[in-house]
Amino acid sequence: MSDTHTRNTPPLATSKKLGIGTVAIMNIVAVVSLRGLPAEAEYGLSSVFYYLFAAVFFLIPVSLVAAELATGWSEKGGIFRWVGEAFGPKLAFLAMFMLWIEVTVWFPTALTFAAVSLAFIGPDQRWDEALSANKFFILAIVLAVYWLATFIAFRGVETFAKVSKWGGIIGTIIPATILIVLGFSYLFAGNTPQIQLSWDQVVPDFTNFDNVVLAASIFLFYAGMEMNAIHVTEVDNPKRNYPIAIMLSALGTVLIFVLGTLAIAFVIPQADINLTQSLLVAYDDMFKWAGLEWLGPVTAVALAIGVLAGVVTWVAGPSSGLLVVAKAGYLPRWWQHTNAHGMATHILLLQATLVSLLAVLFVVLPSVQAVYQMLSQLTVILYLVMYLLMFAAALYLRHSQPTRARPYRIPGGNFGMWIIGGAGFIGSLLAFVFSFIPPSQISVGSPTMYVGILVALTLFFCILPFLIYMVRKPSWRAENSDFAPFTWQTGVGDPALSAQPAGLSSGLGKTSLPPISKS
Repeated sequence: MSDTHTRNTPPLATSKKLGIGTVAIMNIVAVVSLRGLPAEAEYGLSSVFYYLFAAVFFLIPVSLVAAELATGWSEKGGIFRWVGEAFGPKLAFLAMFMLWIEVTVWFPTALTFAAVSLAFIGPDQRWDEALSANKFFILAIVLAVYWLATFIAFRGVETFAKVSKWGGIIGTIIPATILIVLGFSYLFAGNTPQIQLSWDQVVPDFTNFDNVVLAASIFLFYAGMEMNAIHVTEVDNPKRNYPIAIMLSALGTVLIFVLGTLAIAFVIPQADINLTQSLLVAYDDMFKWAGLEWLGPVTAVALAIGVLAGVVTWVAGPSSGLLVVAKAGYLPRWWQHTNAHGMATHILLLQATLVSLLAVLFVVLPSVQAVYQMLSQLTVILYLVMYLLMFAAALYLRHSQPTRARPYRIPGGNFGMWIIGGAGFIGSLLAFVFSFIPPSQISVGSPTMYVGILVALTLFFCILPFLIYMVRKPSWRAENSDFAPFTWQTGVGDPALSAQPAGLSSGLGKTSLPPISKS
């Protein structure tokens, strides 16, 4: 998952059409993150295969499918709208809830990276490494920064926008450039790389099942591209230019990930790779080699700024999406409370409480690495539930609403949709299954406990929205809700849905909400 991980990106306030280059850069900045590179550096040259596989079966399908859904169903609601149009509000609520809860689970892992970065601002690398492995130091930083970010988010969009404005450039683009340039300079200067450089190393050894376990998390590296699909209507000649921009941004994203991962693999021996420390250690080793030791603490601070500034923004994004769904009548009035700045304070506080409880896992499991890996995998699993629903909805809507106007449509007719959407669905399903398998490269304590915790948490978070949905009441719908009715509630679209009274379709049931009028 990207550390820029932009959620619920607001439409650009501009009348000027976006060019190919602008859209490509927007997507690269939205997706690229550096914190997960050490996980893939474990695989050496074979990481190239995994990056390309995930790009073909996930990154490109997500981008193109989301563009069609965002332009075809541009009413408020996002993923809730898209899945609801296909399968009704019950599964739509599950998709929206997955988006919100996976971000909540993701926060401790992102902030762990920030805490580790802060640990490396000292002059002694050995002492820095020891501090970065201290569970209580990590826990204290995660809790302090997240609650601070929450209170900043209370102040509204303008406040947290000012805090996060330059975070992506300072904390991602500049450090990525430095990492790649120094890593390949180290190799080209004649130093012996820590990995074998031969073509036979590119294709993984599929007889060793462990090779695909950690690689499943690579799908989350590419997550977030769907958030910029909302801007497709602002692109000049979107039918031609948007796919080109997607291909360019996909290429740029893959190059940064591949080259950055290889740069780490050149310098850090595979046996010494640590998911939370190796990026900083690689920087330190490269700076020592280049005689630029003074840049080590500077880069560590820059990486921390990138994560911290991003978190301030991300704290508010998913909660705003959930607030829209709540006001539409799918969550109790308590969830709909907002302050003078229009921020969903109760949702933000609940989110902060959940983040705090998850962060406490850092002092329960045997190592920071173990918790980092477990929460990262849980994030992948929950996010992939949402993506599976999104791909399924896109495939279904091509048949249930074939005449719906779509300013951008995946080329190739229904066959093209089945190829692109089908590839995304199958790729997401494979990653979903592999995410439950404990990696042999990392000490996670008892493998049974590791898998058991992942399964239990996944079931809990998937069942919870259904339980909430079952007990919903008509009084939950806010008087000022501007959530437009689904197409099938207006009597058009899928005949199987529109033939029923509004509110009874797709499992709404007898206790369903009253029909929603157009705003």
